[in-house]
Amino acid sequence: MRSVFLCAGIMGMVCAGMASAADTSPAAQLQRWNRLAGSPGQAARGQLFFTKKHGAQWSCASCHGESPTIPGKHANTGKTLPPLAPAFNPQALTDQAKVDKWLRRNCNDVLGRECSALEKADVTAFLVSLRR
Repeated sequence: MRSVFLCAGIMGMVCAGMASAADTSPAAQLQRWNRLAGSPGQAARGQLFFTKKHGAQWSCASCHGESPTIPGKHANTGKTLPPLAPAFNPQALTDQAKVDKWLRRNCNDVLGRECSALEKADVTAFLVSLRR
C-alpha cells in the first residue's frame, strides 16, 4: 500500500509540472540531491530502489511499470500515469515545491520514513539517465 502512495507521489511530481510554471529542471534536481547527499546519485541504485519492494506489497514500478519511459497505471485507482523519465515527459521534475511535497509524503508512506538525500539522488539519476 505504501508503494502505491509513493507511486502516486511521483505521479504528483509529474502532474505538478504540468499545472504550474517550471521553476527547476531535472538536471537541477539531480544536482541538488547530489549536493545534499554529499555523493553523486547512481542510476543503477536508483533503478533498484524504484523496482524494489520496501517491505510493502508494491514498489514504484507497481504503478509506473519496470520502465518509467512509458505510461503507468496507478495500482489503487487505475488512473493512467504519464512517464516519469524527463526524456519522455518534459514536465517531469520541473516544479521544486511539488517534488519536495510528493517525495516527503510518499517516501514516508512507502518506507515509513523520509527518503534520504542519497535515495532521492539515486532515483533522480535513474530517471534522468533514461533516454530515447
